[in-house]
Amino acid sequence: MNWGMQAFQEHTAKTQSRTAETMKTQILFVDDERNVLDGLQRMLRVFHDEWEMHFALSGPEALAIMAAKPIDIIVADMRMPEMNGAQLLTEVMRRHPGTIRIVLSGHAGQDLIMRSVGVAHQYLSKPCDPETFKSTVMRATQLRALLDNANLQRLVSELGTLPSPPMMYYELADELRSPEASIQKVAQIVSRDPAMTAKVLQLANSALFSRLREVSNPREAVSYLGLERIQHLFLSLHAFSHFESAKWGGLSIDGVWEHSMATAALSKRISESARADKWVTDASFTAGLLHDIGKLTLASRLPNRYRKAASRAQTNGVPQWQAERELMGASHAEVGAYLLALWGIPNPIVEAVAFHHHPSQSLGRTISPVTMVHVANALDHAREAGNVESVPGLDGEYLARLALTDNVGIWQRQSRELFQQGVPE
Repeated sequence: MNWGMQAFQEHTAKTQSRTAETMKTQILFVDDERNVLDGLQRMLRVFHDEWEMHFALSGPEALAIMAAKPIDIIVADMRMPEMNGAQLLTEVMRRHPGTIRIVLSGHAGQDLIMRSVGVAHQYLSKPCDPETFKSTVMRATQLRALLDNANLQRLVSELGTLPSPPMMYYELADELRSPEASIQKVAQIVSRDPAMTAKVLQLANSALFSRLREVSNPREAVSYLGLERIQHLFLSLHAFSHFESAKWGGLSIDGVWEHSMATAALSKRISESARADKWVTDASFTAGLLHDIGKLTLASRLPNRYRKAASRAQTNGVPQWQAERELMGASHAEVGAYLLALWGIPNPIVEAVAFHHHPSQSLGRTISPVTMVHVANALDHAREAGNVESVPGLDGEYLARLALTDNVGIWQRQSRELFQQGVPE
Protein backbone atom coordinates (compact mmCIF):
# COMPACT_ATOMS: atom_id res chain seq x y z
CA MET A 1 0.00 0.00 0.00
CA ASN A 2 1.38 3.40 -0.96
CA TRP A 3 1.30 5.64 2.10
CA GLY A 4 1.67 8.75 -0.06
CA MET A 5 -0.71 11.19 -1.66
CA GLN A 6 -1.51 8.74 -4.47
CA ALA A 7 -3.11 6.36 -1.97
CA PHE A 8 -5.21 9.14 -0.50
CA GLN A 9 -6.33 10.29 -3.96
CA GLU A 10 -7.28 6.75 -4.98
CA HIS A 11 -9.26 6.32 -1.77
CA THR A 12 -10.98 9.66 -2.32
CA ALA A 13 -11.96 8.67 -5.86
CA LYS A 14 -13.51 5.45 -4.58
CA THR A 15 -15.46 7.16 -1.82
CA GLN A 16 -16.91 9.68 -4.27
CA SER A 17 -18.96 6.89 -5.82
CA ARG A 18 -20.82 6.28 -2.57
CA THR A 19 -24.03 7.97 -1.54
CA ALA A 20 -23.72 11.21 0.44
CA GLU A 21 -25.26 9.55 3.50
CA THR A 22 -22.73 6.72 3.50
CA MET A 23 -19.84 9.15 3.12
CA LYS A 24 -20.74 11.19 6.18
CA THR A 25 -18.51 10.77 9.20
CA GLN A 26 -20.57 9.54 12.16
CA ILE A 27 -19.72 11.52 15.31
CA LEU A 28 -21.21 10.97 18.77
CA PHE A 29 -20.95 13.73 21.42
CA VAL A 30 -21.44 12.79 25.08
CA ASP A 31 -21.94 15.33 27.88
CA ASP A 32 -24.28 15.33 30.88
CA GLU A 33 -25.15 19.03 30.35
CA ARG A 34 -27.89 19.63 27.77
CA ASN A 35 -26.79 23.22 27.14
CA VAL A 36 -23.29 22.02 26.22
CA LEU A 37 -24.68 19.57 23.66
CA ASP A 38 -27.01 22.24 22.29
CA GLY A 39 -24.08 24.61 21.97
CA LEU A 40 -22.01 22.01 20.12
CA GLN A 41 -24.90 21.31 17.78
CA ARG A 42 -25.24 25.01 16.94
CA MET A 43 -21.51 25.59 16.61
CA LEU A 44 -20.91 22.62 14.33
CA ARG A 45 -24.05 22.98 12.21
CA VAL A 46 -21.91 24.30 9.35
CA PHE A 47 -20.47 20.80 8.93
CA HIS A 48 -23.82 19.01 8.55
CA ASP A 49 -23.04 18.13 4.93
CA GLU A 50 -19.88 16.28 6.03
CA TRP A 51 -20.84 14.83 9.41
CA GLU A 52 -23.86 13.09 10.86
CA MET A 53 -23.86 14.11 14.51
CA HIS A 54 -25.43 12.26 17.41
CA PHE A 55 -25.78 13.46 21.01
CA ALA A 56 -26.04 11.60 24.32
CA LEU A 57 -26.47 12.85 27.90
CA SER A 58 -24.79 9.88 29.58
CA GLY A 59 -22.39 7.01 29.05
CA PRO A 60 -25.12 4.32 28.99
CA GLU A 61 -27.10 6.34 26.42
CA ALA A 62 -23.96 6.67 24.28
CA LEU A 63 -23.32 2.92 24.40
CA ALA A 64 -26.92 2.25 23.38
CA ILE A 65 -26.52 4.51 20.34
CA MET A 66 -23.28 2.77 19.40
CA ALA A 67 -24.93 -0.63 19.69
CA ALA A 68 -27.54 0.49 17.17
CA LYS A 69 -25.28 2.00 14.51
CA PRO A 70 -21.57 2.31 13.66
CA ILE A 71 -19.87 5.42 15.06
CA ASP A 72 -16.59 6.67 13.60
CA ILE A 73 -15.66 9.11 16.36
CA ILE A 74 -16.85 9.53 19.94
CA VAL A 75 -16.23 12.84 21.76
CA ALA A 76 -16.75 12.61 25.52
CA ASP A 77 -16.61 14.93 28.50
CA MET A 78 -14.63 13.67 31.50
CA ARG A 79 -16.83 14.73 34.43
CA MET A 80 -20.15 12.89 34.18
CA PRO A 81 -22.24 11.13 36.87
CA GLU A 82 -22.99 7.40 36.72
CA MET A 83 -20.22 6.74 34.19
CA ASN A 84 -17.37 9.25 33.76
CA GLY A 85 -15.56 9.87 30.50
CA ALA A 86 -12.61 7.60 31.27
CA GLN A 87 -14.96 4.71 32.12
CA LEU A 88 -17.03 5.32 28.98
CA LEU A 89 -14.02 5.41 26.66
CA THR A 90 -12.64 2.27 28.28
CA GLU A 91 -15.92 0.50 27.52
CA VAL A 92 -15.95 1.88 23.97
CA MET A 93 -12.42 0.60 23.44
CA ARG A 94 -13.57 -2.86 24.53
CA ARG A 95 -16.82 -2.99 22.54
CA HIS A 96 -15.96 -0.83 19.51
CA PRO A 97 -12.15 -0.75 19.20
CA GLY A 98 -12.26 0.79 15.71
CA THR A 99 -13.92 3.99 16.95
CA ILE A 100 -11.65 7.02 17.38
CA ARG A 101 -11.89 8.28 20.96
CA ILE A 102 -11.58 12.01 21.75
CA VAL A 103 -11.79 13.80 25.10
CA LEU A 104 -13.42 17.25 25.04
CA SER A 105 -13.31 18.49 28.59
CA GLY A 106 -12.88 21.53 30.80
CA HIS A 107 -11.15 21.41 34.15
CA ALA A 108 -11.12 17.67 34.76
CA GLY A 109 -9.17 16.47 37.77
CA GLN A 110 -5.65 15.17 37.31
CA ASP A 111 -6.72 11.64 38.21
CA LEU A 112 -9.38 11.57 35.48
CA ILE A 113 -6.99 13.00 32.91
CA MET A 114 -4.36 10.38 33.64
CA ARG A 115 -6.91 7.57 33.59
CA SER A 116 -7.94 8.68 30.11
CA VAL A 117 -4.41 8.67 28.66
CA GLY A 118 -4.52 4.97 27.87
CA VAL A 119 -7.96 5.05 26.21
CA ALA A 120 -8.14 8.43 24.43
CA HIS A 121 -6.56 9.15 21.08
CA GLN A 122 -6.92 12.93 21.19
CA TYR A 123 -7.57 15.60 23.83
CA LEU A 124 -9.40 18.87 23.22
CA SER A 125 -10.20 21.49 25.83
CA LYS A 126 -13.38 23.52 26.29
CA PRO A 127 -14.12 25.87 24.72
CA CYS A 128 -13.02 24.45 21.36
CA ASP A 129 -13.48 26.54 18.22
CA PRO A 130 -15.05 24.90 15.14
CA GLU A 131 -11.91 25.01 12.99
CA THR A 132 -9.78 23.29 15.64
CA PHE A 133 -12.37 20.59 16.02
CA LYS A 134 -12.73 20.20 12.25
CA SER A 135 -8.98 19.84 11.76
CA THR A 136 -8.86 17.17 14.48
CA VAL A 137 -11.68 15.21 12.85
CA MET A 138 -10.25 15.62 9.35
CA ARG A 139 -6.85 14.39 10.42
CA ALA A 140 -8.34 11.34 12.09
CA THR A 141 -10.55 10.43 9.12
CA GLN A 142 -7.77 10.96 6.58
CA LEU A 143 -5.67 8.48 8.52
CA ARG A 144 -8.35 5.89 7.87
CA ALA A 145 -8.06 6.66 4.16
CA LEU A 146 -4.30 6.33 4.18
CA LEU A 147 -4.31 3.06 6.10
CA ASP A 148 -7.41 1.50 4.55
CA ASN A 149 -7.14 -1.83 6.33
CA ALA A 150 -9.96 -2.58 8.78
CA ASN A 151 -8.06 -5.28 10.70
CA LEU A 152 -5.06 -3.04 11.33
CA GLN A 153 -7.23 -0.06 12.22
CA ARG A 154 -8.88 -2.25 14.83
CA LEU A 155 -5.49 -3.43 16.05
CA VAL A 156 -4.04 0.07 16.41
CA SER A 157 -7.21 1.48 17.96
CA GLU A 158 -7.07 -1.13 20.72
CA LEU A 159 -3.55 -0.16 21.67
CA GLY A 160 -3.18 2.05 24.74
CA THR A 161 0.40 1.51 25.87
CA LEU A 162 3.68 0.08 24.62
CA PRO A 163 6.41 -1.93 26.34
CA SER A 164 9.72 -0.62 27.54
CA PRO A 165 12.89 -2.58 28.30
CA PRO A 166 12.90 -3.83 31.92
CA MET A 167 15.92 -1.74 32.84
CA MET A 168 14.07 1.40 31.74
CA TYR A 169 11.05 0.48 33.85
CA TYR A 170 13.08 0.01 37.01
CA GLU A 171 15.32 3.00 36.37
CA LEU A 172 12.36 5.34 35.98
CA ALA A 173 10.54 3.79 38.96
CA ASP A 174 13.59 4.32 41.18
CA GLU A 175 13.98 7.92 40.08
CA LEU A 176 10.30 8.78 40.61
CA ARG A 177 10.37 7.23 44.11
CA SER A 178 13.44 9.22 45.07
CA PRO A 179 12.80 12.28 47.29
CA GLU A 180 15.42 14.03 45.16
CA ALA A 181 13.84 13.12 41.80
CA SER A 182 14.75 15.64 39.11
CA ILE A 183 13.15 16.71 35.86
CA GLN A 184 16.53 16.43 34.14
CA LYS A 185 17.08 12.79 35.17
CA VAL A 186 13.52 11.72 34.33
CA ALA A 187 13.76 13.46 30.95
CA GLN A 188 17.03 11.67 30.24
CA ILE A 189 15.45 8.28 30.96
CA VAL A 190 12.30 8.99 28.93
CA SER A 191 14.26 10.25 25.92
CA ARG A 192 16.10 6.92 25.70
CA ASP A 193 12.98 4.84 25.14
CA PRO A 194 10.43 4.80 22.27
CA ALA A 195 7.40 3.76 24.34
CA MET A 196 7.92 6.39 27.02
CA THR A 197 8.68 9.07 24.45
CA ALA A 198 5.50 8.35 22.47
CA LYS A 199 3.24 8.52 25.51
CA VAL A 200 4.82 11.64 26.99
CA LEU A 201 4.68 13.46 23.64
CA GLN A 202 1.03 12.43 23.25
CA LEU A 203 0.15 14.03 26.56
CA ALA A 204 2.30 17.13 26.12
CA ASN A 205 0.79 17.87 22.69
CA SER A 206 -2.79 17.40 23.83
CA ALA A 207 -5.08 20.39 24.10
CA LEU A 208 -5.49 19.68 27.81
CA PHE A 209 -2.14 21.41 28.24
CA SER A 210 -2.47 24.37 25.89
CA ARG A 211 0.69 25.04 23.91
CA LEU A 212 1.60 27.87 21.59
CA ARG A 213 3.59 25.40 19.49
CA GLU A 214 4.00 21.65 19.06
CA VAL A 215 6.47 19.75 21.24
CA SER A 216 8.75 17.35 19.35
CA ASN A 217 11.54 16.97 21.90
CA PRO A 218 10.88 14.41 24.70
CA ARG A 219 13.04 16.29 27.19
CA GLU A 220 11.07 19.47 26.60
CA ALA A 221 7.83 17.49 26.98
CA VAL A 222 8.89 16.07 30.35
CA SER A 223 9.98 19.49 31.57
CA TYR A 224 6.66 21.00 30.50
CA LEU A 225 4.50 18.29 32.09
CA GLY A 226 6.41 18.20 35.36
CA LEU A 227 7.26 15.37 37.74
CA GLU A 228 3.77 15.08 39.24
CA ARG A 229 2.06 14.44 35.92
CA ILE A 230 4.79 12.03 34.80
CA GLN A 231 4.41 10.15 38.07
CA HIS A 232 0.62 9.91 37.65
CA LEU A 233 1.09 8.67 34.10
CA PHE A 234 3.60 6.06 35.22
CA LEU A 235 1.73 4.79 38.26
CA SER A 236 -1.90 4.92 37.10
CA LEU A 237 -1.39 3.22 33.75
CA HIS A 238 1.61 0.99 34.41
CA ALA A 239 2.35 2.27 30.92
CA PHE A 240 5.98 1.35 30.96
CA SER A 241 5.85 -2.16 32.43
CA HIS A 242 7.97 -4.72 30.62
CA PHE A 243 6.91 -7.77 28.63
CA GLU A 244 8.66 -11.04 27.90
CA SER A 245 9.98 -10.89 24.35
CA ALA A 246 9.14 -14.59 23.92
CA LYS A 247 5.48 -13.56 23.78
CA TRP A 248 6.20 -10.92 21.17
CA GLY A 249 6.60 -12.94 18.01
CA GLY A 250 10.25 -13.47 18.83
CA LEU A 251 10.95 -9.73 18.67
CA SER A 252 13.77 -8.56 20.89
CA ILE A 253 12.58 -5.41 22.66
CA ASP A 254 16.15 -4.64 23.68
CA GLY A 255 17.20 -5.02 20.06
CA VAL A 256 14.54 -2.55 18.91
CA TRP A 257 15.62 -0.15 21.63
CA GLU A 258 19.31 -0.34 20.71
CA HIS A 259 18.63 0.20 17.00
CA SER A 260 16.17 3.02 17.75
CA MET A 261 18.70 4.82 19.97
CA ALA A 262 21.39 4.43 17.30
CA THR A 263 19.06 5.75 14.59
CA ALA A 264 18.02 8.70 16.77
CA ALA A 265 21.60 9.66 17.61
CA LEU A 266 22.74 9.37 14.00
CA SER A 267 19.69 11.32 12.74
CA LYS A 268 20.64 14.12 15.11
CA ARG A 269 24.29 14.01 14.02
CA ILE A 270 23.41 14.21 10.32
CA SER A 271 20.95 17.03 10.95
CA GLU A 272 23.49 19.04 12.93
CA SER A 273 26.16 18.56 10.28
CA ALA A 274 23.69 19.81 7.66
CA ARG A 275 23.13 22.90 9.87
CA ALA A 276 19.40 22.26 9.89
CA ASP A 277 17.04 24.32 12.05
CA LYS A 278 16.73 23.22 15.67
CA TRP A 279 13.16 22.00 15.18
CA VAL A 280 14.37 19.74 12.34
CA THR A 281 17.13 18.33 14.57
CA ASP A 282 14.73 17.77 17.49
CA ALA A 283 12.11 16.14 15.27
CA SER A 284 14.77 14.00 13.56
CA PHE A 285 16.03 12.66 16.89
CA THR A 286 12.53 11.88 18.13
CA ALA A 287 11.44 10.32 14.84
CA GLY A 288 14.58 8.17 14.87
CA LEU A 289 13.69 7.01 18.35
CA LEU A 290 10.11 6.20 17.29
CA HIS A 291 10.63 4.94 13.72
CA ASP A 292 10.22 1.24 14.59
CA ILE A 293 7.42 1.65 17.11
CA GLY A 294 5.14 -0.16 14.65
CA LYS A 295 7.19 -3.32 15.22
CA LEU A 296 6.22 -3.24 18.89
CA THR A 297 2.58 -2.81 17.88
CA LEU A 298 2.53 -5.70 15.42
CA ALA A 299 4.59 -8.06 17.54
CA SER A 300 2.46 -7.42 20.63
CA ARG A 301 -0.95 -7.72 18.95
CA LEU A 302 -0.24 -10.29 16.23
CA PRO A 303 2.72 -12.26 17.62
CA ASN A 304 2.20 -15.41 15.51
CA ARG A 305 1.83 -13.51 12.25
CA TYR A 306 4.73 -11.25 13.13
CA ARG A 307 6.89 -14.32 13.78
CA LYS A 308 5.88 -15.70 10.37
CA ALA A 309 6.75 -12.40 8.71
CA ALA A 310 10.19 -12.39 10.33
CA SER A 311 10.74 -15.99 9.25
CA ARG A 312 9.64 -15.23 5.68
CA ALA A 313 11.96 -12.23 5.50
CA GLN A 314 14.91 -14.32 6.61
CA THR A 315 14.09 -17.35 4.43
CA ASN A 316 13.35 -15.39 1.25
CA GLY A 317 16.00 -12.73 1.76
CA VAL A 318 13.49 -9.87 1.60
CA PRO A 319 13.18 -6.81 3.85
CA GLN A 320 11.11 -7.16 7.00
CA TRP A 321 8.66 -4.48 5.86
CA GLN A 322 7.95 -6.40 2.64
CA ALA A 323 7.15 -9.62 4.50
CA GLU A 324 4.89 -7.69 6.89
CA ARG A 325 2.90 -6.21 4.01
CA GLU A 326 2.52 -9.61 2.38
CA LEU A 327 1.18 -11.25 5.55
CA MET A 328 -0.52 -8.40 7.41
CA GLY A 329 -1.49 -5.85 4.78
CA ALA A 330 0.80 -3.06 5.99
CA SER A 331 4.32 -2.63 7.29
CA HIS A 332 5.51 -1.55 10.71
CA ALA A 333 6.30 1.91 9.25
CA GLU A 334 2.68 2.51 8.24
CA VAL A 335 1.24 1.09 11.44
CA GLY A 336 3.63 3.12 13.60
CA ALA A 337 2.84 6.34 11.74
CA TYR A 338 -0.90 5.71 12.01
CA LEU A 339 -0.60 5.14 15.74
CA LEU A 340 1.50 8.25 16.37
CA ALA A 341 -0.75 10.44 14.24
CA LEU A 342 -3.78 9.13 16.10
CA TRP A 343 -2.07 10.16 19.32
CA GLY A 344 -1.52 13.68 17.99
CA ILE A 345 2.27 13.49 17.62
CA PRO A 346 3.55 16.37 15.39
CA ASN A 347 3.30 15.75 11.63
CA PRO A 348 7.04 15.95 10.78
CA ILE A 349 7.67 13.03 13.15
CA VAL A 350 4.72 11.03 11.81
CA GLU A 351 5.86 11.58 8.22
CA ALA A 352 9.42 10.49 9.01
CA VAL A 353 8.13 7.28 10.62
CA ALA A 354 5.76 6.57 7.72
CA PHE A 355 8.36 6.99 4.97
CA HIS A 356 11.58 5.86 6.63
CA HIS A 357 11.92 2.97 4.16
CA HIS A 358 10.49 4.78 1.11
CA PRO A 359 11.16 8.54 1.39
CA SER A 360 10.56 9.01 -2.36
CA GLN A 361 6.85 8.38 -1.64
CA SER A 362 6.75 11.50 0.51
CA LEU A 363 5.84 14.83 -1.04
CA GLY A 364 8.78 16.72 0.39
CA ARG A 365 11.31 18.35 -1.92
CA THR A 366 13.70 19.61 0.76
CA ILE A 367 15.86 18.05 3.46
CA SER A 368 13.63 17.15 6.41
CA PRO A 369 13.32 14.65 9.29
CA VAL A 370 12.28 12.10 6.64
CA THR A 371 15.75 12.47 5.12
CA MET A 372 17.61 12.13 8.41
CA VAL A 373 15.72 9.09 9.66
CA HIS A 374 15.83 7.27 6.31
CA VAL A 375 19.59 7.70 6.04
CA ALA A 376 20.30 6.92 9.70
CA ASN A 377 18.12 3.79 9.66
CA ALA A 378 19.83 2.47 6.52
CA LEU A 379 23.29 3.23 7.88
CA ASP A 380 22.67 1.43 11.16
CA HIS A 381 21.20 -1.63 9.42
CA ALA A 382 24.24 -1.68 7.13
CA ARG A 383 26.50 -1.52 10.18
CA GLU A 384 24.61 -4.38 11.85
CA ALA A 385 24.95 -6.47 8.65
CA GLY A 386 28.65 -5.74 8.38
CA ASN A 387 28.35 -3.77 5.14
CA VAL A 388 31.39 -1.51 5.18
CA GLU A 389 31.44 -0.25 1.59
CA SER A 390 27.73 0.00 0.70
CA VAL A 391 24.41 1.01 2.25
CA PRO A 392 21.83 -1.17 0.43
CA GLY A 393 18.78 0.32 2.17
CA LEU A 394 19.21 3.84 0.78
CA ASP A 395 16.59 5.18 -1.66
CA GLY A 396 18.73 6.35 -4.58
CA GLU A 397 15.85 8.05 -6.39
CA TYR A 398 15.06 10.16 -3.33
CA LEU A 399 18.68 11.14 -2.70
CA ALA A 400 19.13 12.13 -6.34
CA ARG A 401 15.99 14.26 -6.12
CA LEU A 402 17.54 16.22 -3.26
CA ALA A 403 21.01 16.28 -4.86
CA LEU A 404 22.40 14.27 -1.92
CA THR A 405 23.89 11.27 -3.73
CA ASP A 406 27.47 12.44 -3.13
CA ASN A 407 26.83 12.70 0.63
CA VAL A 408 26.73 8.94 1.25
CA GLY A 409 30.46 8.74 1.95
CA ILE A 410 30.23 11.60 4.44
CA TRP A 411 27.34 9.92 6.26
CA GLN A 412 29.23 6.62 6.45
CA ARG A 413 32.17 8.41 8.05
CA GLN A 414 29.87 10.15 10.53
CA SER A 415 28.30 6.80 11.37
CA ARG A 416 31.69 5.19 12.05
CA GLU A 417 32.77 8.14 14.19
CA LEU A 418 29.55 8.04 16.21
CA PHE A 419 29.83 4.36 17.05
CA GLN A 420 33.52 4.57 17.79
CA GLN A 421 32.68 7.24 20.36
CA GLY A 422 29.67 5.33 21.65
CA VAL A 423 26.01 6.25 21.11
CA PRO A 424 25.23 9.16 23.47
CA GLU A 425 22.44 8.66 25.99
